[in-house]
Formats: sequence, C-alpha cells, structure tokens
Amino acid sequence: MKFKAVIFDLDGTLLDTIDDLADSMNSVLERHGFPEHGIDKYKYFVGDGIDVLVRRALPIPCGDESFIEECITQMKREYDLRWADKTRPYDGVPELLDAFSASGARLSILSNKPHGSTCVVVSKMLANWKFEMVVGARDGVPKKPDPSSAISISESFGLATGEFLYIGDTGTDMKTAVSAGMFPAGVLWGFRPAGELVEAGARILVRYPADLLQFI
Repeated sequence: MKFKAVIFDLDGTLLDTIDDLADSMNSVLERHGFPEHGIDKYKYFVGDGIDVLVRRALPIPCGDESFIEECITQMKREYDLRWADKTRPYDGVPELLDAFSASGARLSILSNKPHGSTCVVVSKMLANWKFEMVVGARDGVPKKPDPSSAISISESFGLATGEFLYIGDTGTDMKTAVSAGMFPAGVLWGFRPAGELVEAGARILVRYPADLLQFI
C-alpha cells in the first residue's frame, strides 16, 4: 500500500523531547515542594497537551483551579527556556525524511504541543525538510484525538483522507488516524508500548524509521 501524503506526530515520533519536558515540569514541582517524577512516568503524562501534562504531574489534591492554571503557565515558561537542551531527532528519522521527501510524498506535522511552540521547534530542529503544514494545539480547535485538524490538513492538500499515512507513537495518534479515515502506523521508539497502539487501532507497528519506507 502506497500513500501520497504523510502526517507525523512530533514528540515521541520525529523528536525525542521527553527529557526537556520532564526537566521543565520537575522544575515547577520542585518550586512548589512537590515530588518530582522520572522519565518513565512522563512518557505517560505527555501526549495530550501541556495543560494535561501538568494536571497529570501535580499531586492530588494540589490546590484550586487557579493554582493549577498558574502551574500550567510556569510549565510553559520553563519549557520555553529548556526545549532545545536535550531534544533531538530520533536515530534514523533524518534518513526517513530524506527518503520521503525524495519520493515526492507531501509531508505535514500535527501535534498537541501549543501551535507556537510546535512551529518554533520544527523550524529549529527539522529545518532541512519541507512540511507543507505544521499544526499544533490552538485555542478553539479540539486537540487530538479529535480528527478535525487531520481532516483539515487533508482538505488543504486536496487529497482524500485515505491517501494519508498517519505516523505516531501514542494511542491518541492512532485514534486520531482511525477517526480521520487515515492509515495508522504506530512507532515503537517513542513514548508508549505496542499494546496501547494496537488497542487504539494501529494497522502496523514499526520498530525502526526505515520500516516505513515500504509505504512510499
């Protein structure tokens, strides 16, 4: 099966961002005297946006809603300072993007990271490749797993959703792809285990980026 276009998730799929996210949130927790978390826990905290990450990382109970909102603001500030410290493309991703680009496949990114942060990270870390659309979380637009943004990308490309390969590392990504009518490919180098991806609808699991070359 070959596809004309690809939607990539960002964190845990193209870029290994977990250390910078964890360091940022742990800084907020330390500031308030709360226990910090290890990387393995953050792999389950992330994936549904920074606001959800903060709520998952904070102890329960941790204060009223205004306090939680302040922690979300602090997390965004900390991440703005740290996002490039340890974040890098996963091994094999540059070669995968080279091959996809050479094939003529149309590339895009859909993330639950805030839209401004998504654009900055992509412009700095993935500047060597052309992504026709880079879409992050925006006010008033439902985040993944709602399929609205994925479908909007397909409409902007003038392609049917069935012509898209959707590549991600979490159940949220697989659910998005299924709901949008795209082909869900789950990657095993990211943040979540195979069982979650399969349960959420992954049609194929890949262990290495090169395994995705069969689809172009």
